[in-house]
Amino acid sequence: MITKAYTDFFNELEENNYKEWFHANKKRYENDVKTPFLVLLSELLLTLNEWDSRILDDEKKALFRINRDVRFSKDKTPYHTLLKAGFSPNGKKSMLPGYFLGISANTIHVGGGMFNVKPPELKLVREHIANNTDNFLNIVTTTEFNNTLRGVKGDEAKRIDKKYEAVAEKTALIYKKQFYAMAEIPLAKYYNSTSLKEVILKHFKVIKPLNEFLNEAF
Repeated sequence: MITKAYTDFFNELEENNYKEWFHANKKRYENDVKTPFLVLLSELLLTLNEWDSRILDDEKKALFRINRDVRFSKDKTPYHTLLKAGFSPNGKKSMLPGYFLGISANTIHVGGGMFNVKPPELKLVREHIANNTDNFLNIVTTTEFNNTLRGVKGDEAKRIDKKYEAVAEKTALIYKKQFYAMAEIPLAKYYNSTSLKEVILKHFKVIKPLNEFLNEAF
């Protein structure tokens, strides 16, 4: 289970984000952070595999590395200050719709959809929305979706193909270049709690219809 020790580690990492500190605290990372996070992922996968058998049944392959890729970043701190996981067909870095979980010192980031959308796939998604606009809106305009996930997020194009102008009159979401939703939940109330898994799955269940709709585009 996630405990206060998880929060303590990341709070201290934020103040000491360099290799020497991390290496000196590697056992804390393994015992208090990585191991309980992987246990949580394995529990979530039991349900996610029932929803979509294409999602890899391996919690270690769902986990993103804590090491940051700093090659092209001005921020050269070597470590992320949260653990992240992605659950998608074809793996965590797939462009296909999936589920996302990140837990930092104080916050649970939970949601899903499409994050890494390349132009060919974006064209297919927009075409699918154009041909099934009402179905799309019936998913993303529900009270539950907006109360739980606060709407569809993602970067937007400044211009769009003229053939989608009629769709744009019904929903500006056709301008999106990504299609995802994300909620933030305070972590502290879920220390040592089996209900952490349940609250994450509750949010995943709300994103599930959007993922199923987006999958239909491919």
